[in-house]
Amino acid sequence: MRGEIDEANLAPETSLINKENQDSSATITTTLLLTTFVAVSGSFVFGSAIGYSSPVQSDLTKELNLSVAEYSLFGSILTIGAMIGAAMSGRIADMIGRRATMGFSEMFCILGWLAIYLSKVAIWLDVGRFLVGYGMGVFSFVVPVYIAEITPKGLRGGFTTVHQLLICLGVSVTYLLGSFIGWRILALIGMIPCVVQMMGLFVIPESPRWLAKVGKWEEFEIALQRLRGESADISYESNEIKDYTRRLTDLSEGSIVDLFQPQYAKSLVVGVGLMVLQQFGGVNGIAFYASSIFESAGVSSKIGMIAMVVVQISATGTCIGCFLVGLSFSLQFVKQLSGDASYLALTGVLVYTGSFSLGMGGIPWVIMSEIFPIDIKGSAGSLVTVVSWVGSWIISFTFNFLMNWNPAGTFYVFATVCGATVIFVAKLVPETKGRTLEEIQYSIGYVEL
Repeated sequence: MRGEIDEANLAPETSLINKENQDSSATITTTLLLTTFVAVSGSFVFGSAIGYSSPVQSDLTKELNLSVAEYSLFGSILTIGAMIGAAMSGRIADMIGRRATMGFSEMFCILGWLAIYLSKVAIWLDVGRFLVGYGMGVFSFVVPVYIAEITPKGLRGGFTTVHQLLICLGVSVTYLLGSFIGWRILALIGMIPCVVQMMGLFVIPESPRWLAKVGKWEEFEIALQRLRGESADISYESNEIKDYTRRLTDLSEGSIVDLFQPQYAKSLVVGVGLMVLQQFGGVNGIAFYASSIFESAGVSSKIGMIAMVVVQISATGTCIGCFLVGLSFSLQFVKQLSGDASYLALTGVLVYTGSFSLGMGGIPWVIMSEIFPIDIKGSAGSLVTVVSWVGSWIISFTFNFLMNWNPAGTFYVFATVCGATVIFVAKLVPETKGRTLEEIQYSIGYVEL
C-alpha cells in the first residue's frame, strides 16, 4: 500500500493555491503550436480509423463477400486492439516518455493500414484493423495527457480540445473521401498522418512534467523554456511543478490496486463514469455504421455521409438527436408518415454527431488528463481508457444486432443514456478552467496543504 505524506513537512510557504499567478507562460509560442500539431496528428489517425468502416461497408462486403457477422467483427475488432493498447498505454508512457510512446503507437498504425490495403481475405482485414486499434488505444491516453502537460493553464482547455477536433476532422475527411474512392486507397491515405507525426516527433520537446517525474531536471528546464519562449520567465511555473513533483516522490508508484483507495474515489468515479456514459450513448454505433443507418431509414448513404461531414464540429443535443432517430424508425410503421420519417433520421444523426463533437466527444478525455496526479496518472489513465474501449467494443459489435432487433428501441436507449449524462456532469464533474494541473489536484485533496 502506498505511503502518506507527512503534513508537518509541508510548510505554509510552499502552498501554491493562493499565490497570485506570477508566470508569463500564457503566451502561444511557435514551439507550442508545432508541438500540439504533431501530437494531434495522432488524433487525426484516431479519427480516420473510426470513420473508415462506415463509408467502405458496402464495397468491402461485396468485394470480399463478407457476412454481417464478419463485417461486425471487422468493425469491432478495432476496439479490441484499442483495449489492449489502452491497458498498456499508461505504463508505456511512464517508462519511455510521452513522445516516444506516440512514435511506438504509430508503428502499429502504419502496419495496420498496410495490412488492410493488401488484404484479399477477411483474416488480414481483421489483423490490420486490430493493429490500428492497438495504436489508437495508446493514442487515446497519451495525446490528451501530453497536450495537458505542455500547455499553460490559461490555454490548456482550448489546446486539449484540439485532440477531439482532429478526431472529428479525421472522421470527416475519411467519410468524405470514402464516398468517392475505393477502400484500398482509403487505407493507403490513412498512413499519411502517421508518417507526418513520426517525422514531427524528432523535433518537438518531451513533456516537462514527465521529465520532472523521472528526475531529469536540466532537461525539464530546457523543455519548459522551449515551450514558453526563450524570453519568458518560467521561474514560477517551474518551481510549482518541481515542488509538487518532489512531494509526490514520497509516494511509491501507483498501481491499479492503489487506485481504489478512498482519496481517489471521486476522480475514479468521474473518469470512469464519463467514459461509460460517452460510449453507451451510442457514438461508435453511429460512427462505425452511419451509412447502413441512412440506408435503413431510406436516405441516400452518400448524401447522409457528406452531410455528416458538414456538421461534424457544430450543433447541440445528443439526447435529442438519438430521440429523433428512434422516432423516425417508429414512424416508418405509419404509412402516411413513412416518407417524412427518413428525413427525421437524417436530422437526428446530424444533430447527434455535431453535439457529440462539441461536448461528450472531448470532455471525458480533457477531464481524464487533468484530475489524476502524475504518480498514478499512468495506471489511472490506462484504467479509464480501457473502460472507454470496452464500452466502445460492446456498442460497435452489438449495434447491427440491436438494429435488427428494434431500431427505434436502440436509439431510445441511447437517448436515455445521453439524458443521464447531463445530470452526471452537473452533479459530479469538477470545474478545471483557469487552474494548473497541480492546483486541480490540490483541490481534490491528493496532497494536503
